[in-house]
Amino acid sequence: MNHPAHNGSRLKPKHQRLVLIVIALIALIGAGLLAAYALRNQANYFYLPEQMQADPPEVGQAVRLGGMVEQGSLATDPDGVTLRFAVTGNDGSRIPVQFSGIAPDLFVEGSGVVAEGRLAADGTFVADNLLAKHDENYVPRELEGMSQRQVAEVTEETTVGIE
Repeated sequence: MNHPAHNGSRLKPKHQRLVLIVIALIALIGAGLLAAYALRNQANYFYLPEQMQADPPEVGQAVRLGGMVEQGSLATDPDGVTLRFAVTGNDGSRIPVQFSGIAPDLFVEGSGVVAEGRLAADGTFVADNLLAKHDENYVPRELEGMSQRQVAEVTEETTVGIE
């Protein structure tokens, strides 16, 4: 015996698309929330020395410390790879830093630095990475001692044919 087709059990194509869009939106929002939850511990917060002294991060939390390398504070441990120095802020605040590794070429006393790492329980910032910052008067080694005209000529020679 043949039963007539019952249209109530099937969704119309228009409603099928709507259901698929809603499911896709829910999946997209869920993926975004999952990614945000996974990355929340990976965020590196930036601190100036005065901020780190006033409101230090939790011990072991990954953060960035930015400031100036204090004049006369740079010392190398006997192992030859561990550097100790202090990062100072605008108000004279001072954070001791320890870094093991190869420092960037621009890293010198009196220069700007951003140290990525963690605050130890004793108040020392243990850096995993150093990013040296140059001032507005920075000149690459290849261009040192050249006049403005010579620098312009070298720049022109190196950019010809790029466009």
